Order: sequence, then C-alpha cells, then structure tokens
Amino acid sequence: MEQYEPERMSPVQLAALRRSFRNGRASLSRRSLLRASAGGALAVGGLGALSGCGIPAAGTTKGGVSAEDHSAKEKTINFSNWTEYMDVDKSERHHPTLDAFAKRTGIKVKYTEDINDNVEFFGKIKPQLAAGQDTGRDIIVVTDWLAARLIRFGWVQKLDASNLPHAYSNLSAQFRNPDWDPGRAYSYPWQGISTVIAYNKKALDGIEVKSVSDLLDNPRLKGRVGFLSEMRDSMGMTLLDMGKDPANFTDDDFDAAIARLQKAVDKGQIRRFTGNDYTSDLTKGDLAACVAWAGDVVQLKADSPDVDFIIPPSGYMTSTDNMLIPNKARHKTNAERLMDFYYEPEPAAQLAAYINYVCPVDGVKPYLAKIDEDAANNPLIIPDKAMAAKSHPFRSLSQKEETAYEEKFAKLTGA
Repeated sequence: MEQYEPERMSPVQLAALRRSFRNGRASLSRRSLLRASAGGALAVGGLGALSGCGIPAAGTTKGGVSAEDHSAKEKTINFSNWTEYMDVDKSERHHPTLDAFAKRTGIKVKYTEDINDNVEFFGKIKPQLAAGQDTGRDIIVVTDWLAARLIRFGWVQKLDASNLPHAYSNLSAQFRNPDWDPGRAYSYPWQGISTVIAYNKKALDGIEVKSVSDLLDNPRLKGRVGFLSEMRDSMGMTLLDMGKDPANFTDDDFDAAIARLQKAVDKGQIRRFTGNDYTSDLTKGDLAACVAWAGDVVQLKADSPDVDFIIPPSGYMTSTDNMLIPNKARHKTNAERLMDFYYEPEPAAQLAAYINYVCPVDGVKPYLAKIDEDAANNPLIIPDKAMAAKSHPFRSLSQKEETAYEEKFAKLTGA
C-alpha cells in the first residue's frame, strides 16, 4: 500500500488547479449551465490547504481503518457531495430520493453540498485522514483519480458486499473494473462523465466532422476548433484518435499526442483550450466543433437545435464520480445501505432524470422512460451497448507521471 507523504504541488499542478477553479469541472454546474458556480470562491483556501504543512508523516495510519460501527443505534448518515448533484423537488428544499430512503429505513441523511473541487476537498479532509481521525463523513463523492489516491493511501474502507446486493448486480459493465479499484472493492460510481465531440450544425455549414483528426486537420475549420483544458480529456481523445489506449499508454505515446496537438496549435487550427466556457462559443457558432463534456451537450441540445454530438469511431473518454466510505466513519453499514439504494432502478431513474449525467445502473431505462422518455432514449445518459463498448478510461498516473504530463500539457496550452 502506498504511503502518504505530505508535499507541495509543483507550479504546473497549481496552475492546473487554478484553471479548474476558473473554468473546469469545478465551475460546471451539476444541473444547469445557467446556475452560478460555487468553486471560485474557495480557490484561495483550497490552494492553501494543499501545502501539506502540519500533516503527520507517512505511516501514521493503516488502510481500511474503521471505527466502531454505530449504525444500529445511530440511524443517520453524513453524506458529502458536489453541488447540484442530487434530485430536488419543485420547492428546491427537499431531495425526494433521500426522503424515500429515510421513510423506508428510518435512517436520516444529513446531506451536505460541500465538494466544489477534488483538490480543494482533498485538502479539507486529509488532515483527519492522515492522523487516523474521523472526518465526520460517512460517504464522500470524488472523481476517479482522487478515489484512486485515497485507496492507495489506505484512507477508505473496504465495502461489505453483503450490504450491496443491488450495486453488485446492477453496476454497468463499463464501470466494473477500473485499474485503481478492480471489482469495486472500495467504491461504487455515483455518475459517469463522458467526453465526446460536440458541434454546431449551422457553423459547420456542411463540413463533415467524424473524428478528432477532422478537428485537427480540416483547414476549413481553422480557428474554429476547441479542446478542453483538462489534460486527461483532451489527451485521452487524442490518444484514441492515434490508435492508442488511454488505459495503457507509454511516455512516448503521450509525447506523440502532445506533438500532434502542438502542430494544430502552431498552425492556428485550435482556437483555444477551455473549461466549460466553450458552451457559449459553441452555441454562438464561434466554435464549429470541439471536444466537450456530455453533461453540457445534454443541456445545450435542449436549448439550441444547432448543437449536437458525435462519438468518434476510435471511441470516447469516460470517467466517474465515486462514492467511498472514509476511514473511521461511524455509520458504515448505514452508508452501504444508501449506496445500494441508488443502485435500485427506480431511485437511480429519479436521480438520472434530474442531473442528466451517465447513469451507471443497468436496467434503469424503462423506469426513466416513465419520468422522461427523451432522457431514457438519450445515449449520453443511458448508453446503449454499442456506445458503452466505445468508452475508455484514462489510466491511473503515478505522482511523477502526473507532474511530467501536466507540465507538458501546460506548455502546449500556454497555461
């Protein structure tokens, strides 16, 4: 098991974090592009929390450390999640699925939207985890790369499969075996996040776009192409286009993909690298086509008939936001029961209808169709087998790799 060593982030990693707060997924509303971001206000505090100062040295705690489980006596769960990532009723004061869980089980959920960025949240919880203390949370939801880090450090608990029968049975095949948690021993996906190619039909004006190569090489698109400022998304899509597997690539492969994008930058093919602020340019037609997040495309398609998407023949990138139980959580069994509840098709459908991300639950489509038939038939929410087969994760990176790759990507993007 990898031990945690407190450390300062490199200047390049800090720059990447600042980009994330400005316009990356930290600022991407979980429900509507029109709602204000909460991420930027926390940037200063988040950066300060990353310094590692005052964190105990490595080896002060072992992995999978549980407190005495108080679930039987304390009918409660403390659940930390991202903003706009849970269904709400018309009054916007109640969460129907959480209320249904509480009514069925008698377990009250204290639901807190206190995750605005993975790195900032890691800075918030790592002092307690490194010291072997309770974070005050029974469930947290973090993106796959941070989930991998927490598992490597031994800071989350192994799940009891006997409390997760629906999760075990209904988890979609494409999410079952990430390299950082084979068989999902420590985590289950909350939602999936897909990276695709979006385009504006009016701006294309008959130009055919089917692949990343079309974005990079068609001179008729010069200056009207966008890529994402998130390294894993843009580099993953480029690697796929070059016939490489983002789940199993070498340094040479990465360098070749950087060179491919650099050539497009040098000739002015790529307009800019963006966070989700590409949505305005795409809607207006300033961008004819771009690498995009599917959650955005679902919302944009609802408001703009000119916006649509394609899945390249080479495939597309998929990541996940994941539920985990931190070490020393007081209500592990209760937490596992709630995790399992969201793998029942009916509550999973209610959640998917509201937040419009990739639902990781098999068998949810007929339940979702009763709520929202368009959502049920949207492959960006419920991928069919053919689409799911084209999804690819970005492999786990060592700290050395992450620093090196972010430096090269930052040089490419001019960050």
